[in-house]
Amino acid sequence: MDEKVYELLNAQINAELYSAYLYMSFADYYEEEGLDGYANWYMIQAAEERDHALIFRNYLHDNGQHVSLGAIAQPDKTFENHLDPLLAGLEHEKLVTSLINAIYGAASEANDYRTMKFLDWFIDEQLEEEKNAEDMITKMKLFGSDARSLYELNQEYASRVYNTPSPLANA
Repeated sequence: MDEKVYELLNAQINAELYSAYLYMSFADYYEEEGLDGYANWYMIQAAEERDHALIFRNYLHDNGQHVSLGAIAQPDKTFENHLDPLLAGLEHEKLVTSLINAIYGAASEANDYRTMKFLDWFIDEQLEEEKNAEDMITKMKLFGSDARSLYELNQEYASRVYNTPSPLANA
């Protein structure tokens, strides 16, 4: 495996674990604000991000590569209102998309078609992640200032259930 591709893939494990840590902090904020549905949504999001790290880990091992785990940075976001975590979530998902794109670009330069194919799932996943974040922002802006509507949104997010990502389910 190309050294640059390897380094980016290994670094992505840490980035995905940081994402999980960040989303747990969002869940904590919402839990403390009495919005247990939003907290549920972000705890499931944290579990998905952890699973993404495992998918990258498994891929490196499947390709005979050593996995080197780094320290996970502490989330540094503070929130003034219910919209702030949602905005931070979209910003973060766009960052993750740029990281996935960088790995894909390095794999393309190295003619590493196996890694490019592996990343296809993540490219589709990032489209979904950004769309979900945008939808949550839109709904909060439209309905979040009305207590009854916020309650209904909270109930909607409370109904989210965890699903194992297909690359882990099929492993």
